[in-house]
Amino acid sequence: MPVNDNKKEIIRLLRESEGKPVSGQEIGEKLGITRAMVWKYIRTLRKEGYDIRSSPKTGYILDAAPDRIDPEELKTILSTDLIGKVISYYSILDSTNNAARDIALKSAEGTVVIAEKQSKGRGRMGKEWQSSPGGVWLSVILKPSIALENVSKITLIAGIAVTNVLRDIGVDAHIKWPNDVLVKGKKICGILTEVSAEVDKVDYVIPGIGINANVSLSDLSDEIRKDSTSISREMGKNIDRTAFVASLLYELEQQYIKFKTKQFTDIVEEWISLSDTIGKEVKITTPNRIIEGKAVGITEKGALVILDRNNKRQEIFAGNCRYSN
Repeated sequence: MPVNDNKKEIIRLLRESEGKPVSGQEIGEKLGITRAMVWKYIRTLRKEGYDIRSSPKTGYILDAAPDRIDPEELKTILSTDLIGKVISYYSILDSTNNAARDIALKSAEGTVVIAEKQSKGRGRMGKEWQSSPGGVWLSVILKPSIALENVSKITLIAGIAVTNVLRDIGVDAHIKWPNDVLVKGKKICGILTEVSAEVDKVDYVIPGIGINANVSLSDLSDEIRKDSTSISREMGKNIDRTAFVASLLYELEQQYIKFKTKQFTDIVEEWISLSDTIGKEVKITTPNRIIEGKAVGITEKGALVILDRNNKRQEIFAGNCRYSN
């Protein structure tokens, strides 16, 4: 068995023991190697950041793993039928959306691109998105048979998926239209959806999701830090990012299935129930105009509905949203 496979198997055995010691002899017998080789692998794993405790009479116990997303473990624990069946994992990329776009046409639907760090992460309208180590930075290649006017709905379902997974682990998240997720008014996630389309059909849609998971807020610039938070800040501890990504991809797939098989009104209702925006006074800036008024709903096409200062109904598909004081 190759060296990397042996190391993965040792980690798997230690994880499965759930804190109980596993002897070097038992590991060696299962892998077909000597106890001396087991010890060499343990030393290598420790150098790679695994906290492995050992005792001559009891065996080895995995106390902690390094804080990184493990693509092999992710594939093992992922329970999806489409999203994540192909995973491209990188230590660093300029942008996961860029990498996904480069391979989108030739890649299977559901392919996921993940990076531990982005050097040129982007938000909407070309804004900088700081992608420090410890975050969840990923993009998913989707190929729905939809008209271009319906692409904004993909951002809505991605927001629902992120918010649901955060709430499942105890983080009180809400969606800010069009593409942010907030906790106590501070940004914890941004979603950038990009599309390639011809006149009559969409070739692919790429929702890029950036989540401040175990990000140290001190790594962010002063301007971004004041309006940001992270999962680790909210929970008071780091999370297992591999398990979190598995849950996120599963929830995203469930929302995507709903999007393709259910009435969109069902999704609209769920989005509204999770919204931080509905009911607030807002100022929406688009390339052509500024609309001020009260956000009152979402249309079946995914547009934000605003009652403006003249009490006229306005429907906005994209724009920069600020809450009015």
